[in-house]
Amino acid sequence: MAKRKQEAGDESDGSSSDVSLIDVDFDFFDPNPTVDYLALKRLITQLFQRDADIFHVHELAELILNQPRLGTTVKTDGMESDPYAFLTVLNMHVHHEHSSIKAIANYCLEKTTRDPAFNATLQALFSQTQHHVGFVFCERLINMPVQVIPHMYRMLVDELKRAINENEPYTFTHLLFISRTYHLSPDEESAIFNAAPRTNGQSVRKSKRSKPPSEPEMEPPADHIYSFHHEDEYIKKVSIHSLDYTFTTASTEPREKDAFGVENRGRMMLVPAERFLDLVATMSEVYAVR
Repeated sequence: MAKRKQEAGDESDGSSSDVSLIDVDFDFFDPNPTVDYLALKRLITQLFQRDADIFHVHELAELILNQPRLGTTVKTDGMESDPYAFLTVLNMHVHHEHSSIKAIANYCLEKTTRDPAFNATLQALFSQTQHHVGFVFCERLINMPVQVIPHMYRMLVDELKRAINENEPYTFTHLLFISRTYHLSPDEESAIFNAAPRTNGQSVRKSKRSKPPSEPEMEPPADHIYSFHHEDEYIKKVSIHSLDYTFTTASTEPREKDAFGVENRGRMMLVPAERFLDLVATMSEVYAVR
């Protein structure tokens, strides 16, 4: 087993009758091309939502799994089980002729046309070979605790250092993140912020009983757009450009006023590579398992 780190913990203290705690052991593994393919395709589709077909999901999954020594999966039932979370990075310059990387680059250029500065930066980066851009793929199933994410990023830092020492092409000047957001209408915001607070019964443990990091009081953002992944707010803070966008592919059915769910959107963020270590350190501090 090339990589396995486990989050485990002691038994919890007593809890109130209306709160149940679930102890889950999360194991961290290298990507496994023989078992991770279908689950990875699902995570890619989840990330890109209605636009997933644009990115040649099959080819992108194969490309990611062709570099099994880089990246991390999170599983709960051993190496042969499906991953619940996945993190890796792809060199967009080395693979610039690959169909999925071409699609990602073109998609980013198309979406950033309404942000001329972001678009000009991407145009300059994609049109030369001296500076390399890494596309960071990070996605997980809903309700996966954010506390697993810093571990994955720390492992990625170590793997990148090893790969660079072995003269592999992972020296980046910029990192491109694509993530998911959702938009709330004023009525939806009012319903959520006026609702009574609920207790999250899920816990992540590492040697001691953990406590979720204290989050500041949330105020509705002016644009009514929220991150699916908590860590995106910290990525956005260190990015030189960020953009929230709607999907290219129209929904097959209009969303009714009282329909269940939220309006999904996307977000792109461009981070200089020299800020990456500080970003990982910040995430490790904010989402530390205590």
